[in-house]
Amino acid sequence: MRKQFTDKVALVTGAGTGIGRASAQALAQVGARVIVADVAAEGGEETLRLIKDADGEATFVQTDVSKAVEVEELIRQTIRIYGHLDYAVNNAGIAGEEAGTISHSEEGWDRVLAINLKGVWLSMRYEIPEMLKQGGAIVNLSSFAGLRGSGGTVAYTASKHGVVGLTKAVALEFARQNIRVNALCPGFVHTPMLQRIFETHPGVQGQLAERSPVGRIAKPEEIAQAVIWLCSDASSFITGACLPVDGGLTAC
Repeated sequence: MRKQFTDKVALVTGAGTGIGRASAQALAQVGARVIVADVAAEGGEETLRLIKDADGEATFVQTDVSKAVEVEELIRQTIRIYGHLDYAVNNAGIAGEEAGTISHSEEGWDRVLAINLKGVWLSMRYEIPEMLKQGGAIVNLSSFAGLRGSGGTVAYTASKHGVVGLTKAVALEFARQNIRVNALCPGFVHTPMLQRIFETHPGVQGQLAERSPVGRIAKPEEIAQAVIWLCSDASSFITGACLPVDGGLTAC
């Protein structure tokens, strides 16, 4: 049986762990050829192995999305290997410091904004010229923190709000050129990023689950299914949307 994304090419940044890995695996499962991009070679290579072990097709390209020259090379390699680009999941991001406005370091602020926001812009800057040739769909990863305030993580919150605004602006810019641009705003998801918080703050896992209206933390695979839908023709009339996938968290 023909898979939904056969003959399609998908790029996932930050694909070495968490939502990025789950998204890369899900795209491969529906037939896409996947470029796995991550700054960490070990994680990226492991995602590549998992996809190939499941009979999927993928290539790993080590990339720091905060550096234009590396993002440009990532897209160059994508086209060299697979010939075109249909889908992009701009997921790479970091949590940064747990700090408020006064206590946050300037260096930490710059690093979070460079990866979480500038990295998404740079990715689209080089992805879109290739998509203009045949159309495409872009999914940017924001957060529930991009839709509401979140005390104590000022740079992260600012960066994720920025992704929401950037997504809307780019969606409008290319709406009539067969490129759809949407964002996902996950709630609490059991990823290595969140696991590190659990390890340094005992008891917080239960507290976060309790805060969720559905009473639990999401699995990365649940966010990946929303990625698949936003890339697919099933969402063909959706662009500029910033979709909460948060178990009702932002409905509170």
